[in-house]
Amino acid sequence: MIKRRKHLAMKLESIPSHINPSVNLEQYSTPADIASDVLWNAYSMGDIEGKVVCDLGCGTGIFTIGSALLGSKKSIGVDIDLESLNVASYSADLLNINNNISFINDDVENISCNVNTVFQNPPFGAQGASIKNADRLFMRKSLEIADTVYSFHLFKTYDFVKNYFNDLGGKITGMLKYDFPLPKQFEFHTKESINIKVIVVKVEKI
Repeated sequence: MIKRRKHLAMKLESIPSHINPSVNLEQYSTPADIASDVLWNAYSMGDIEGKVVCDLGCGTGIFTIGSALLGSKKSIGVDIDLESLNVASYSADLLNINNNISFINDDVENISCNVNTVFQNPPFGAQGASIKNADRLFMRKSLEIADTVYSFHLFKTYDFVKNYFNDLGGKITGMLKYDFPLPKQFEFHTKESINIKVIVVKVEKI
């Protein structure tokens, strides 16, 4: 099990991004430095080691794999994109941590399980083609299956996020802020990359 944050970041750097990212699914990979910081904070709070963890919309598996590296009892990655899951599974094999990892190819809405902690980076709605209200689906599902949730959102939506989680029976008990890089990966992008301000809220079921 990894015991230092920088070692975790180094391991996560080896996980590839989406091979053929979908604009409709808003598939932007979480950078290893941000993912490792979120994971380390969760680990320090006792939300990973020995816990059952679910990564909703896991993509190529950075939070699934990262939580396994930090000693989760079991890590489950869920994504609708089979190609991304194949990359995630391959990465888990290379890191020799596939024994306590499973990947599920399905829509987040269809998942029914009980876990301790959820990590999720749902579509921000930053692109007009994104699935409408997809973030709400993730928010509902996360508190349905877990008592503790770490969830990415646009900084400017904090008030909505806070109120929506409250309505679902959750309370924000912590928050991290990041400049999240969006690379030029779709033909309509005019800049090489831009940074958007995001938050990761820790939500606990009350």
